[in-house]
Amino acid sequence: MTNASGDFARVRRIVKTDEFSSVFRLRPVQRTAHFVLYARPTDLLHARLGVVAAKRFAPRAVTRNTIKRVTREIFRQSSLINVDCIVRLSKPVNTKAGPSTTAQLKRELRVEILRLFASQKVPVEPVS
Repeated sequence: MTNASGDFARVRRIVKTDEFSSVFRLRPVQRTAHFVLYARPTDLLHARLGVVAAKRFAPRAVTRNTIKRVTREIFRQSSLINVDCIVRLSKPVNTKAGPSTTAQLKRELRVEILRLFASQKVPVEPVS
């Protein structure tokens, strides 16, 4: 759902443990090199998103926050309705030895996450 103000309201997020669990019980909808997408239809009039970026796969907080920021940005631009989505980081994206974030890492994350949401047959515009 595109939001004119660009915010990411709490009603658009999956925040409770039982909500995460109910979506995780389902089989993954889509996988990429580093991410897994879980989705579940709901009765809500809007889509909700949860992002899981474990410290063991992204040891630096800067990297985890970048993953969440990019995912939320792409989700906001999608026109998903009546679905709960969880994007989970499933493989390491970088190490403590490498840089925490780079323009190249952000581009690669964006491409993978766009691929995840494209599997939902939803038009998502890439942002330059």
